[in-house]
Amino acid sequence: MSIVTLVSGGLDSTLVARLAQEQGVRQHPLFIDYGQRARDRELAACRASMRSLGLDEPAIADLSGYGRLIRSGLTDTSLRVFEDAFTPGRNMLFLLTAAAHAYQHNADAISIGLLHEDTSLFPDQTSAFLSEAEALITRSMGRTIRVLAPLAQFHKHDVVTLAEQKGIHGTYSCHLGGEEPCGACIACNEFKFEEA
Repeated sequence: MSIVTLVSGGLDSTLVARLAQEQGVRQHPLFIDYGQRARDRELAACRASMRSLGLDEPAIADLSGYGRLIRSGLTDTSLRVFEDAFTPGRNMLFLLTAAAHAYQHNADAISIGLLHEDTSLFPDQTSAFLSEAEALITRSMGRTIRVLAPLAQFHKHDVVTLAEQKGIHGTYSCHLGGEEPCGACIACNEFKFEEA
């Protein structure tokens, strides 16, 4: 089996890559540049994480124009990242791009680091979305490409614990892209909400 693993340099996607590696699955890591503010730090962390796992350098999909057209706090510095975090179509863009990449590599599946559904803030983070996306991808690619979410039963504290056990470190998850995490964006607040 081989998969395209969507990797962002964050804790969740790095853990997904590590788990697939432990299962002996051939991976094609893929980083999506969708015009996000944190692109440079995310990509640096992603490259370092893939190296530390002994995986291939991630392929980079340059879709930066998406973020210029579809503005959100994740892509536009004039918007507030916490209140305006929803980026319409982002996860579908990720899955469709990963599926096309999987098609090119004759891979069986794509993998995304979404967590337990009860932590979902947006409609494209649910099991229903993933199921419907898989059906659409199968139809549009003309063959079955499965959509995997290996962390779908995990909450952030589970991810943190397991990542520590696996020796994962040096990831980056802040949406603002600063040297130090901002502590206010959704990615940073996931850790706070889990501690409360």
